Amino acid sequence: MEEESKYSDIACIIFAGGKSRRMGEDKALLPFGNKNSLSEFLYEKFKPHFKDIYISTKYKDKFDFDADFIEDIEFYDKDDSSMLIYSPAVAMYSVFKKHDFEKIFAISVDTPFFNMEHFKKLYERDNSAFDIVMPRTKEGIHPLCALYKRSCKDELLKMIEQDVHKLRILTKSLNTEYIDFEDDEAFLNLNNKEIYHKALKREF
Repeated sequence: MEEESKYSDIACIIFAGGKSRRMGEDKALLPFGNKNSLSEFLYEKFKPHFKDIYISTKYKDKFDFDADFIEDIEFYDKDDSSMLIYSPAVAMYSVFKKHDFEKIFAISVDTPFFNMEHFKKLYERDNSAFDIVMPRTKEGIHPLCALYKRSCKDELLKMIEQDVHKLRILTKSLNTEYIDFEDDEAFLNLNNKEIYHKALKREF
């Protein structure tokens, strides 16, 4: 496939709805590269390669650039009916519930060094037998740099109803293909201020 071609059989979804507790502020809105935010940086980075690209979020009004967004379906805490649940499982379920995508490439907004070469390694390994195609490095698996099929949707809802929200659990319930990567830098998560400022200078 030519580099300039757009993937038409898979949607790119940038997950930008986390609470950013360790960062102390919304990491999705932090400046990065030559863009005003990590969200815009990732969106512009992958947009040339995908026919369908969206940002997954709780609220789209916080963003100051033009993009297509998927807002989370509202699920409330069982013990506090006034508290909305923020979780990867809710975000992922909302994507499949609101759109008819058969397959998505999920990328976390705080993973700016994952690129198309890494994506292609996942894409080329995929086949109809797999529900999920998941990267794995010496540090472990990376649920938000992975491919997910529509076959995950019902299991995601079941997890949410059972108050289980980690995508790592989903990988154990479905047919997951793990692909080993040597490049840990590609999966660097900008989880706190120290890592973020080092990433701005690309010092690791």
